[in-house]
Amino acid sequence: MGNRRRVAERRKTKPAVVGGMIAVVVGGAGFGVYALYGGGAAADDRTENTSASADHKPKVKTGPLSTAEVTSTATAFLTSWQQGKVSTAAAATSDTKAATALLTGYTKDAHITGVTLTPGTRTGGKVPFSVKATVAYKGLSKPLAYSSSLTVVRNTDTGKPQVDWAPAIVHPDLKDGDTLVTGESGTPPIKAVDRDGGELTAAKYPSLGTVLDGLREKYGKKAGGKAGVELRVIRAESAKSKDSDKTLVELSEGTPGTVKTTLNPALQAAAERQVKTQARSSVVVLRPSTGEILAVANANPGFNAAFQGSLAPGSTMKVITSSLLIEKDLASADKAHPCPKYFTYGGWKFQNDDKFEIKGGTFKASFARSCNTAFISQAGKLDNDSLTKQAQQVFGLSMDNWAIGVPSFDGSVPVQSAAQKAASLIGQGGVRMNPLNMASVSATVESGTFKQPYLVSPTVDNRTLATASRSMSAGTLSQLRELMAYTAGYGTAAEAMSGVTGNVGAKTGSAEVDGQKKPNGWFTAYRGDLAAAGVAQAGGHGGDTAGPIVAALLKMGG
Repeated sequence: MGNRRRVAERRKTKPAVVGGMIAVVVGGAGFGVYALYGGGAAADDRTENTSASADHKPKVKTGPLSTAEVTSTATAFLTSWQQGKVSTAAAATSDTKAATALLTGYTKDAHITGVTLTPGTRTGGKVPFSVKATVAYKGLSKPLAYSSSLTVVRNTDTGKPQVDWAPAIVHPDLKDGDTLVTGESGTPPIKAVDRDGGELTAAKYPSLGTVLDGLREKYGKKAGGKAGVELRVIRAESAKSKDSDKTLVELSEGTPGTVKTTLNPALQAAAERQVKTQARSSVVVLRPSTGEILAVANANPGFNAAFQGSLAPGSTMKVITSSLLIEKDLASADKAHPCPKYFTYGGWKFQNDDKFEIKGGTFKASFARSCNTAFISQAGKLDNDSLTKQAQQVFGLSMDNWAIGVPSFDGSVPVQSAAQKAASLIGQGGVRMNPLNMASVSATVESGTFKQPYLVSPTVDNRTLATASRSMSAGTLSQLRELMAYTAGYGTAAEAMSGVTGNVGAKTGSAEVDGQKKPNGWFTAYRGDLAAAGVAQAGGHGGDTAGPIVAALLKMGG
């Protein structure tokens, strides 16, 4: 009885609770402080599954990570990294090999010394931390400071917590395959100027940070500058077409060469102001007669969505689709055209916004009101590659051959069948575009011929610009302009285009995105020898969000 009573008493005893704070000190310097709140250790004891199975093997621990597990794992990793114990730090991650390579290069190739890592407040499994260090190379040195974060996860095989490895842990600008290197830059710096000779800087025009990186990478050596010493992110070879190398710290200045762009300083400044009015917005302005890019801006300057975004364009795609239907004699601006509430194709039931219908209406009315079923109803009369060919042959898109002067994406209109083919006609399915692409679509309608957009004149480096294999017939072009003009005056674009005078045309778009409450709002338009397009991601209807941004820039003329 005595033994059984003592066992029972031990079972009733609550596990110890760790409270207060644990300070980790490394090499005499304060490394960071974590608060382990009451219940942390107790929760560990309650949730850990260590009951033995029939063969006496303990079960693998499952379930959410405790505060103590997250804290101790993060602390172990950061402490080892700070102390230069690369193998120990890497062993605490989900990818020992990749972590070893990048952490080794952090010291050996990037020449980063005196690292101090200070953790912040944990949120779930995520632990933010700040980095302070020194970049030292051949007698030159500069301080380095930035913020990053790591996430602790449970290993499904062992049940143990580990750092979910990602290159961005080491530096937020790093992606898979990228490296950090300090030394004489292989690419001299540049002084980029606008069309009038004024200097372009990221300080003056925040959206141009990624653009300037791209210009330097392509034209640095050609512009005649001399390289300096820098800490740089060197992109993986597989990512070179999409991302440019990036300077993080300049230890000694190089001598820049000058690169002239086509940007219009007044329009660029206005574009920067306009994207600040709408979260996650991007815009591009072109000159249809030449293809010159006059302005590019992004609300989030860290990624050039205006040039490199890959998003479903929604109903702005109907400009291309309409040109196809008119050419195929499947639609005509002033002829009657069906616009039912619903239309089923390929097993999918498509509908219009708010389930509207137009009885006895024309194709122009359907285009102006952005009737989806008016386009879906024609899917069965088109070949699977009809839309792809139209985009490539007439609008110069989806051939991966644009050379604008910096990395860009020139749209994608894949060959599709069944329901996906129908969805592509209204800018969903597999179709992907960005504001650069859709501004080019409006420019093609305005000028009558595709001219590849460019930021740097091809005469600078004798590069070949992309071309379209044919133009629309005069009749098709005339009807397409009529559709866009009517939409700008009386359709879904009318409110945004109010006050935009002269020879104008426009088309709105809303693209649904899985898991996103509001659609991406699109708007593409032209006024005289200006064409522009914008997107407001998760903004809602294009006429209300991207429309005012585009219209404000078109009003400036230029």
